[in-house]
Amino acid sequence: MAASWKQLFFQILLLFICCGRINTETTGSTPAPLVPTTPLSTDVKSVVLTGESHTENIELLNPVNLSLECTWTGNPIKLPNITGFWRKDGNEIQNSHLTVQLENNQYNIKQVFSIVSEKDLGNYSCVFGNEVKVDFILAAPQITEVRDKPIVSYVGDFVVIECKMDKTKPMPSTWNWYRDNGTEKVQIMAAAEPGRYEIKNNEWETKLRVHNLTEADRGLYYCGAVYAIGTTMGQVKLKVITFLEPLKPFVTIVGEVIILVAAILLYERSQSKQTDRAAFPGRVENADENSTQTQSEDKGNEDSSSMRQRKI
Repeated sequence: MAASWKQLFFQILLLFICCGRINTETTGSTPAPLVPTTPLSTDVKSVVLTGESHTENIELLNPVNLSLECTWTGNPIKLPNITGFWRKDGNEIQNSHLTVQLENNQYNIKQVFSIVSEKDLGNYSCVFGNEVKVDFILAAPQITEVRDKPIVSYVGDFVVIECKMDKTKPMPSTWNWYRDNGTEKVQIMAAAEPGRYEIKNNEWETKLRVHNLTEADRGLYYCGAVYAIGTTMGQVKLKVITFLEPLKPFVTIVGEVIILVAAILLYERSQSKQTDRAAFPGRVENADENSTQTQSEDKGNEDSSSMRQRKI
């Protein structure tokens, strides 16, 4: 009996020790894991401006610290200093005004911009004294193959809309498709409607297949080439028509031909009468008189016949 009490006491003591260890391990605060940060690479774009304006197109794939440098050789009046500043999309960048000194017969402005997302892309301009400027247009690689004419298909049929990127451009990481609903671009999710949409991406090109077309499917479709810095859009217009639509021009032409032929026949008939009257005036008048007399006699006969019927 004493041995069993000793065993029970030992087990209870061991349980307290274990619980104490568990509490000791879990009460301490766990430090948050450090998020690894990769510093942005730095790229430099320089332009020497000799005239009044210049445009420089810059394609970006990844986030970058972009150093933009503008050098202006100036006008014949070499002022010792002028005012310079920067704009983005036509709006002046706050706190960008500075006094630019004339050095080696030229003026120089330099600014570093952190381009980390699509909203940072756009038109950056360095301006010298409100006179001349350099425009740096920052964008993801552009889709060069643009379809001007709409794609035409029929109600109940299917259509394949294709979008390509020039193979001289960097390959997109993926492609997305969007549809304009009148107010915004809505992404097309093929998995949500497997019987309606199919999307096939293949490196520099993508294809969207739309099944069971209706007139509601007409409108603008956008393909998006996705890069780390942003998405480049290309648009295609889809026109959905019924099978009777191609017949409308034919029906219109037939109607116009019928009207034209009828007008020609009426004109020929009137011209024929005028010719007969000019060639045989007496005969035409006698014919008209005979016709009038015949009509009068017919009317008289009808009147006499009606009177006989009344007497009877």
